[in-house]
Amino acid sequence: MAHVALTAQKRTEFGNGPTRRLRRRGLVPGVVYQPGSPSMAFTLSERELRRAIAEGRTGVIDLTVEGDHARPVLLKDWQLDPVRGDVLHVDFQEVDLTQEVEAPVQIVLVGSSVGVRDGGVLDQTLREVLVRALPDALPDHLELDVSELAVGDSITIEGLSAPEGVEIVTEGEIVVASVIAPTVVEEPEEPEELEEGEEGVEGEEAPAAEPEGDAPEE
Repeated sequence: MAHVALTAQKRTEFGNGPTRRLRRRGLVPGVVYQPGSPSMAFTLSERELRRAIAEGRTGVIDLTVEGDHARPVLLKDWQLDPVRGDVLHVDFQEVDLTQEVEAPVQIVLVGSSVGVRDGGVLDQTLREVLVRALPDALPDHLELDVSELAVGDSITIEGLSAPEGVEIVTEGEIVVASVIAPTVVEEPEEPEELEEGEEGVEGEEAPAAEPEGDAPEE
Protein backbone atom coordinates (compact mmCIF):
# COMPACT_ATOMS: atom_id res chain seq x y z
CA MET A 1 0.00 0.00 0.00
CA ALA A 2 1.39 3.39 -0.99
CA HIS A 3 2.17 5.83 1.80
CA VAL A 4 0.07 8.97 2.27
CA ALA A 5 2.02 12.21 2.77
CA LEU A 6 1.02 14.72 5.46
CA THR A 7 2.62 18.04 6.32
CA ALA A 8 2.29 19.60 9.79
CA GLN A 9 3.60 22.61 11.72
CA LYS A 10 5.29 22.56 15.10
CA ARG A 11 3.00 23.58 17.93
CA THR A 12 4.43 26.19 20.26
CA GLU A 13 1.30 27.47 22.05
CA PHE A 14 -0.69 25.35 24.44
CA GLY A 15 -3.78 25.74 26.62
CA ASN A 16 -7.51 26.09 25.98
CA GLY A 17 -7.37 29.52 24.35
CA PRO A 18 -4.76 28.74 21.66
CA THR A 19 -6.37 25.35 21.04
CA ARG A 20 -9.78 26.94 20.36
CA ARG A 21 -8.18 29.42 17.96
CA LEU A 22 -6.49 26.58 16.08
CA ARG A 23 -9.75 24.70 15.66
CA ARG A 24 -11.54 27.82 14.42
CA ARG A 25 -8.93 27.98 11.65
CA GLY A 26 -9.61 24.38 10.65
CA LEU A 27 -6.45 23.02 12.31
CA VAL A 28 -6.10 19.98 14.57
CA PRO A 29 -3.57 19.72 17.43
CA GLY A 30 -1.70 16.44 17.65
CA VAL A 31 1.25 14.49 19.02
CA VAL A 32 3.64 12.05 17.40
CA TYR A 33 5.23 9.50 19.75
CA GLN A 34 8.82 8.62 18.85
CA PRO A 35 10.54 5.53 20.27
CA GLY A 36 13.53 6.58 22.37
CA SER A 37 12.80 10.31 21.93
CA PRO A 38 10.39 12.83 23.45
CA SER A 39 7.00 13.18 21.80
CA MET A 40 6.53 16.05 19.36
CA ALA A 41 3.49 18.37 19.33
CA PHE A 42 2.19 19.67 16.01
CA THR A 43 -0.85 21.07 14.20
CA LEU A 44 -2.18 20.15 10.78
CA SER A 45 -5.17 20.73 8.52
CA GLU A 46 -8.27 18.79 9.53
CA ARG A 47 -9.25 18.42 5.87
CA GLU A 48 -5.87 16.88 4.98
CA LEU A 49 -6.00 14.63 8.02
CA ARG A 50 -9.42 13.29 7.06
CA ARG A 51 -8.21 12.71 3.50
CA ALA A 52 -5.26 10.67 4.76
CA ILE A 53 -7.39 8.58 7.11
CA ALA A 54 -10.01 7.97 4.41
CA GLU A 55 -7.34 6.37 2.24
CA GLY A 56 -6.70 3.75 4.92
CA ARG A 57 -6.81 3.99 8.70
CA THR A 58 -4.13 1.34 9.07
CA GLY A 59 -1.89 2.63 6.27
CA VAL A 60 1.53 4.17 6.81
CA ILE A 61 1.62 7.98 6.70
CA ASP A 62 4.77 9.91 5.86
CA LEU A 63 4.52 12.81 8.31
CA THR A 64 6.71 15.87 7.80
CA VAL A 65 6.70 18.38 10.66
CA GLU A 66 7.75 21.86 9.51
CA GLY A 67 10.74 21.14 7.30
CA ASP A 68 11.94 18.08 9.26
CA HIS A 69 12.51 14.78 7.47
CA ALA A 70 9.46 12.66 6.69
CA ARG A 71 8.89 9.97 9.29
CA PRO A 72 6.65 6.88 8.87
CA VAL A 73 3.80 6.93 11.38
CA LEU A 74 0.59 5.03 12.09
CA LEU A 75 -2.65 6.50 13.40
CA LYS A 76 -2.71 5.72 17.12
CA ASP A 77 -5.89 7.53 18.19
CA TRP A 78 -8.10 10.47 17.36
CA GLN A 79 -10.81 12.24 19.30
CA LEU A 80 -14.02 13.51 17.73
CA ASP A 81 -16.49 16.08 18.97
CA PRO A 82 -19.56 14.02 19.99
CA VAL A 83 -21.98 16.59 18.56
CA ARG A 84 -20.36 18.20 15.52
CA GLY A 85 -18.00 15.36 14.61
CA ASP A 86 -14.97 17.69 14.34
CA VAL A 87 -11.54 16.19 15.00
CA LEU A 88 -10.38 17.51 18.39
CA HIS A 89 -6.99 15.80 18.64
CA VAL A 90 -4.89 13.19 16.85
CA ASP A 91 -2.05 10.90 17.99
CA PHE A 92 0.49 9.24 15.70
CA GLN A 93 3.06 6.56 16.51
CA GLU A 94 6.36 6.59 14.63
CA VAL A 95 7.28 3.09 13.41
CA ASP A 96 10.24 1.19 12.02
CA LEU A 97 9.20 -0.29 8.66
CA THR A 98 11.40 -3.33 9.30
CA GLN A 99 9.77 -4.19 12.66
CA GLU A 100 6.37 -5.84 13.16
CA VAL A 101 3.68 -3.86 14.98
CA GLU A 102 0.29 -4.68 16.44
CA ALA A 103 -2.69 -2.66 15.24
CA PRO A 104 -6.51 -2.91 15.25
CA VAL A 105 -8.09 -3.73 11.88
CA GLN A 106 -11.75 -3.37 10.94
CA ILE A 107 -13.87 -6.50 10.32
CA VAL A 108 -16.21 -6.24 7.32
CA LEU A 109 -19.05 -8.76 6.96
CA VAL A 110 -19.70 -9.98 3.41
CA GLY A 111 -22.29 -12.26 1.86
CA SER A 112 -26.04 -12.64 2.23
CA SER A 113 -26.85 -14.70 5.31
CA VAL A 114 -29.27 -17.63 4.99
CA GLY A 115 -30.71 -16.75 8.37
CA VAL A 116 -31.43 -13.17 7.35
CA ARG A 117 -33.29 -14.41 4.28
CA ASP A 118 -35.38 -16.55 6.65
CA GLY A 119 -36.31 -13.51 8.71
CA GLY A 120 -33.47 -13.43 11.26
CA VAL A 121 -31.42 -10.41 12.26
CA LEU A 122 -27.65 -10.26 11.68
CA ASP A 123 -25.87 -8.93 14.78
CA GLN A 124 -22.18 -7.95 14.63
CA THR A 125 -20.78 -7.88 18.16
CA LEU A 126 -17.10 -7.39 17.26
CA ARG A 127 -15.98 -4.78 14.75
CA GLU A 128 -12.19 -4.80 15.10
CA VAL A 129 -9.51 -7.41 15.54
CA LEU A 130 -5.89 -6.99 16.64
CA VAL A 131 -3.28 -8.14 14.11
CA ARG A 132 0.52 -8.26 13.97
CA ALA A 133 2.45 -7.46 10.79
CA LEU A 134 5.06 -5.20 9.25
CA PRO A 135 3.66 -1.64 8.96
CA ASP A 136 3.46 -1.81 5.17
CA ALA A 137 1.66 -5.19 5.33
CA LEU A 138 -1.19 -4.07 7.61
CA PRO A 139 -4.50 -4.64 5.80
CA ASP A 140 -7.12 -1.91 5.66
CA HIS A 141 -9.76 -4.44 6.76
CA LEU A 142 -10.47 -8.18 7.00
CA GLU A 143 -13.56 -9.73 5.41
CA LEU A 144 -15.71 -12.36 7.09
CA ASP A 145 -18.19 -14.37 4.99
CA VAL A 146 -21.53 -14.84 6.78
CA SER A 147 -23.40 -16.50 3.87
CA GLU A 148 -23.83 -19.83 5.67
CA LEU A 149 -25.13 -18.38 8.95
CA ALA A 150 -28.63 -19.68 9.73
CA VAL A 151 -30.94 -18.44 12.47
CA GLY A 152 -29.28 -19.26 15.80
CA ASP A 153 -25.80 -19.67 14.29
CA SER A 154 -22.73 -17.58 15.16
CA ILE A 155 -19.22 -17.22 13.75
CA THR A 156 -16.02 -16.51 15.67
CA ILE A 157 -12.66 -14.94 14.85
CA GLU A 158 -11.48 -18.40 13.77
CA GLY A 159 -13.58 -17.87 10.64
CA LEU A 160 -11.37 -14.93 9.61
CA SER A 161 -8.54 -15.39 7.15
CA ALA A 162 -5.61 -12.97 7.03
CA PRO A 163 -3.26 -12.27 4.11
CA GLU A 164 0.25 -13.68 4.09
CA GLY A 165 2.50 -11.98 6.63
CA VAL A 166 -0.43 -10.93 8.86
CA GLU A 167 -1.12 -12.73 12.15
CA ILE A 168 -4.42 -12.37 14.00
CA VAL A 169 -3.63 -11.76 17.67
CA THR A 170 -7.13 -11.57 19.17
CA GLU A 171 -8.41 -14.79 20.74
CA GLY A 172 -10.07 -17.03 18.16
CA GLU A 173 -13.08 -18.11 20.25
CA ILE A 174 -14.56 -14.60 20.43
CA VAL A 175 -17.86 -14.32 18.54
CA VAL A 176 -17.87 -11.78 15.71
CA ALA A 177 -21.43 -12.10 14.39
CA SER A 178 -24.60 -14.14 14.86
CA VAL A 179 -28.08 -14.39 13.40
CA ILE A 180 -30.80 -13.78 15.96
CA ALA A 181 -34.36 -15.05 15.64
CA PRO A 182 -36.84 -12.23 15.03
CA THR A 183 -38.76 -11.02 18.06
CA VAL A 184 -42.44 -11.96 17.91
CA VAL A 185 -44.69 -9.28 19.30
CA GLU A 186 -47.94 -10.74 20.62
CA GLU A 187 -50.97 -8.57 20.12
CA PRO A 188 -53.17 -8.06 23.21
CA GLU A 189 -56.30 -10.20 23.23
CA GLU A 190 -59.53 -8.47 22.38
CA PRO A 191 -62.07 -8.47 25.26
CA GLU A 192 -65.02 -10.77 24.58
CA GLU A 193 -68.10 -8.96 23.38
CA LEU A 194 -71.10 -9.28 25.67
CA GLU A 195 -74.39 -10.41 24.22
CA GLU A 196 -77.18 -7.92 24.06
CA GLY A 197 -78.81 -7.48 27.44
CA GLU A 198 -75.84 -8.80 29.42
CA GLU A 199 -73.84 -6.62 31.70
CA GLY A 200 -70.39 -7.17 33.11
CA VAL A 201 -69.75 -7.30 36.81
CA GLU A 202 -68.79 -3.67 36.87
CA GLY A 203 -71.89 -2.77 34.88
CA GLU A 204 -74.37 -4.40 37.26
CA GLU A 205 -76.70 -1.95 38.89
CA ALA A 206 -76.96 -1.96 42.67
CA PRO A 207 -80.44 -2.90 43.96
CA ALA A 208 -82.65 0.08 44.65
CA ALA A 209 -82.85 1.08 48.29
CA GLU A 210 -86.24 0.71 49.94
CA PRO A 211 -87.83 4.03 50.74
CA GLU A 212 -87.54 5.01 54.32
CA GLY A 213 -90.94 5.25 56.10
CA ASP A 214 -92.29 5.72 59.57
CA ALA A 215 -91.82 2.75 61.82
CA PRO A 216 -95.08 0.77 62.31
CA GLU A 217 -97.04 1.66 65.38
CA GLU A 218 -97.23 -0.99 68.10
